[in-house]
Amino acid sequence: MNPLIAVVGATGTGKSKLAVDLASRFNGEIINGDAMQMYRGLPIITNQIPIEERNGIPHHLLSCVDLEEEAWRISKFKSEALRMIDEIRARGKIPVLVGGTHYYTQSVLFKDQIVGEGSEDEEGLPETSTETVSTSTKWPILDSSPEVLMEKLKEVDPAMAQRWHPKDGRKIRRSLEIYFQTGRRASDIYAEQQLMKQKAVSNDEGLLRFKDTMIFWVHAEKEILNKRLNARVDNMLEQGLMSEAQSMSNYLQQKKTEGIEVDMTRGVWVSIGFKELAPYFAALEEANLSDGELQTLKLNCIESIRTATRQYGRSQIKWIRNKLWKAMSDAGMTNRLYLLDSSDVSQWDECVTKPSENIVQSMLNGESTPEPKTLSELANVVLGAKEDQAGQKPISNTECFSCDICQKTMTGEDQWKAHLTSYSHKRGVKSAARKAERDAYFQKRESESQKTSTDAGGDAQTIN
Repeated sequence: MNPLIAVVGATGTGKSKLAVDLASRFNGEIINGDAMQMYRGLPIITNQIPIEERNGIPHHLLSCVDLEEEAWRISKFKSEALRMIDEIRARGKIPVLVGGTHYYTQSVLFKDQIVGEGSEDEEGLPETSTETVSTSTKWPILDSSPEVLMEKLKEVDPAMAQRWHPKDGRKIRRSLEIYFQTGRRASDIYAEQQLMKQKAVSNDEGLLRFKDTMIFWVHAEKEILNKRLNARVDNMLEQGLMSEAQSMSNYLQQKKTEGIEVDMTRGVWVSIGFKELAPYFAALEEANLSDGELQTLKLNCIESIRTATRQYGRSQIKWIRNKLWKAMSDAGMTNRLYLLDSSDVSQWDECVTKPSENIVQSMLNGESTPEPKTLSELANVVLGAKEDQAGQKPISNTECFSCDICQKTMTGEDQWKAHLTSYSHKRGVKSAARKAERDAYFQKRESESQKTSTDAGGDAQTIN
C-alpha cells in the first residue's frame, strides 16, 4: 500500500491543523499545496502555519520561492510534489498533501486532468513555460486589450474563442499563450487529454494517480466561516501584517529606483493582504493626504482585505463543489471524499480529528470506510446535494452565448437559460418588439407619403 492523504478546503477552515494532526498520528510529512505559501519571508500575509504549531512535522514546498519569482506553473508543482511523495515514502512515512490552491493539489491527485482551462493551471505545456523571460516580452500582443486578444484567438483557435467571454482577458490571454508556447491550439490539447481520460476509464485503469488515496474536505457553515475570516484578518494585523506589506512596498520602491519594473499582476504581488494595501502605501509615498485621510484610506484598505478573503474562500469552495467533485465522480471515487464539519472549533477533536483518524486507520487496515454522508448533518446536506445534482443531465459550460437584444454575453448554457427567463430579458424583448412596431409604422407612413408625393407629381404633369 502506498497511501496518500490530501486535505482541502477554504481558507480559515483548519486545513493546516488537520494535516498536522494526521501527520502526527500516522508518521507523516506534509507537502504544501498553496501557491502563496511557497514564498519565503512573508509568513503572515501568506498565512503559513506557525512553526510552534507544526508539532515538529517536516513541511515541504513551504517558503521555497523568492519574491521576484512567479508562482509555479502546475507542471512544475506536480513534478516537485510527486518527487517529494516518493522521497517521503522512501523514508517509510506517509505523505500528507494540504493546500488551498486546489488546481495544484488536484493535478497530483489525478492522472491527465484538465484542471483549469483558461487559467494558469493547465498541463501539456513545454518546459519553456518556466523560463524567466515573461511571455508578454516574447509575444507583446499578450498585453493587448481583451478585444484585440479575442480577435487573435478567433484567428488561431476559434473553438477556444467560443468558450470565453469576450471581456475575460485572462482566459483569452492564456489560450493564446498556450498556442504561442506549444505551436498547437489549446482546444486540440484539451481534446487529446479528454480522450486519454476516457480511454483510462474504459480500460478500468482508474483516474486517481494513487489507488490508496483519502481526501478530507474541511468545511464550515457560511456565516460562521465569514466571521472567522474577519477575525483572522484582525489577528494578522496584530501579528504584523502591515509590517510585512510595508517591506513588500519598500522592495518595489527599491526595484523602481534600479529601473526594474515588477509585474504586479503575477506571483506574490496578487496575494490577499498586499494588493489591497497598495493604495495606502502609494499615498504614504506621495505624501499628499492629511493624517485623517490616510487613516480613512487605511481602514478602507483593511476592509477590502476582509472582503477579498471572504470572496477567496467562496471561490475555493466553488472549486471543490464543482471541479474536484466532478473529477472524483468521473473516477468513481466520491466515497473517498470526506467532508469534516469544522464550524464549531470547540468540537474539533470530536468532529474533525477523530473521524479522519478512524477513516485513515480503516484504509491502512484494508477495512471498509464509512459512507461520507454519515459523518455529520453538514456532510449529509452538502454531499447529498452533489449526488442529486450528479443524477441530473449535465449542463455545458464550455460555450458563450450572446443576446443581441440585451447586448450581453453569457458563458455556458446555464447562464444563457437563466438569462432567457430573466425579467430584464423579457422586458428587453417587449421593448424591442414595440420599437420594431414603431419603426414599421413610421416606415409605412414614410412609404405612403412618398407614394402620395409621386402620385401628385404625376397628376401635375398630366394637367400640364
